[in-house]
Amino acid sequence: MAKRSKKKRSAGGSTIALNKKAQHDYFIEERYEAGLVLEGWEVKSLREGRIQLQESYVIIQNAEAFLLGCHISPLLTTSAHTHPTPTRTRKLLLHRRELSKLIGLVERKGFTLVPTAMYWSRGRAKLEIGVAKGKKQHDKRATEKNRDWQRDKQRILKHG
Repeated sequence: MAKRSKKKRSAGGSTIALNKKAQHDYFIEERYEAGLVLEGWEVKSLREGRIQLQESYVIIQNAEAFLLGCHISPLLTTSAHTHPTPTRTRKLLLHRRELSKLIGLVERKGFTLVPTAMYWSRGRAKLEIGVAKGKKQHDKRATEKNRDWQRDKQRILKHG
């Protein structure tokens, strides 16, 4: 008798949301994975994919990291006794060493922390944080020009 393969059940894959604007506006130096403190209705909304990371950012206060500006839309079927706040401040869960390193980078070296992606990892929602430096307008143009050249080069090699 053949063995049954155990498939992971996931709502639409493991990626919940991407912040493509972060790649466009920043040079991302390092990436960290952080857990989130969420309420029950937020987890249900994440499973439905009702999240926006576009204008969100991460701040560090009192040696703790917080996610601000992230919009999680509440479902219509949420319980009547809860009062969902879509843009509330959510605490991020990081190791002490990681927090210390992030504090040093942000305060001394002038980096900023931007969320780049949210995904499921072993049934838990994780946020990928990028340690980023802002791009100037000419840097954005150069990146776009390089990307177009790579695309043209691939097209030439494929057809020529």
